[in-house]
Amino acid sequence: MTLPVRTLDEANLLAQAIVNTIPEPFLVLDVDLRVLEASRSFYEVFKVEPSETQGRMLYALGHGQWDIPALRLLLETILPERVEMDGFEVEHDFPEIGRRVMLLNARKVLYEESDTMAILLAFRDVTERRAAERDKDALLARSEELRRQNDVLLQEMKHRVANSLQIIASILLLKARSVNSDETSFHLRDAHQRVMSVAAVQRYLDMTDGVDQIEVGNYLMKLCAGLGSSMISADQPVEIKVSSDDCMIPSSDAVSIGLVVTELVINAIKYAFPNADSHNQITVCYHIVDGLWTLAVTDNGVGRQDAGMPKAGGGLGTNIVAALASSLNAVVVMGDASPGFSVTIRHQPPLSKSPADRT
Repeated sequence: MTLPVRTLDEANLLAQAIVNTIPEPFLVLDVDLRVLEASRSFYEVFKVEPSETQGRMLYALGHGQWDIPALRLLLETILPERVEMDGFEVEHDFPEIGRRVMLLNARKVLYEESDTMAILLAFRDVTERRAAERDKDALLARSEELRRQNDVLLQEMKHRVANSLQIIASILLLKARSVNSDETSFHLRDAHQRVMSVAAVQRYLDMTDGVDQIEVGNYLMKLCAGLGSSMISADQPVEIKVSSDDCMIPSSDAVSIGLVVTELVINAIKYAFPNADSHNQITVCYHIVDGLWTLAVTDNGVGRQDAGMPKAGGGLGTNIVAALASSLNAVVVMGDASPGFSVTIRHQPPLSKSPADRT
């Protein structure tokens, strides 16, 4: 940059007036790095006197406190190759004010009609900002370490839960095979299947890696595929089909929905198809309209009464489905599918508060 100047005295007066109005520490140096002017804030911040500053070499100020290698690099190597330099960071332990981090902005000023040059040097104290950044980085690193430890503990807990469910299921199945009572064996096998259904839901939720939202169609397809491979035999074929809208559901809802689907699908496999038929089919449908979803599990089997299925309100499975539906703010609707049987879970809109409730 260039400045039109009529006399050197005018230039000095102008420079001194400008420097003294700058709130940040500021120096004007000559080509030999001697101090021509310093702002009042420079004296206040660095605890030095004008008599010890003006006319002296920068590196000699304050008993050599400005003889900083990084500052020498800026003034003797970088700035000669440039007209200006912004944001040059210097960290130094000053005798009077302690360790500080400064951002330096430097400019070379060339006067018209003269070979005179000055260097403008502005200082901005960013010590507190850098300390805050270091604290933030340390906090982020600590948070990441805690998250990593939490992930390790969560995975360990998942493995323990899965192993415990497998042990319980194995014990129930072993007991079911060893007891003499058919009724006791039936209830033990029923309990075994329910434990396995919980294990299936837990296994497929583990695949989501702890995300808050789950794509419902993919989740139901994987869940039903697992149920089919474990529950359907070659001599009793049943096809399980899944139809779902493209939408996400909270992982907390996915647990209850998965348990409902597992309970209803297992129930249909057990009761709906007493005769082997290649056309035996179970359909799982999930659809959502205006934020309200509907889940339906339908079979084309013999129907509820003909299959000897537990009557509504009396079976454990029916009560489990009703309880899970209630936790989802939904209602259960059962009906004839002609042929077969259908169970529909309908999500209900939240109840609006009455004026009395709002007060």
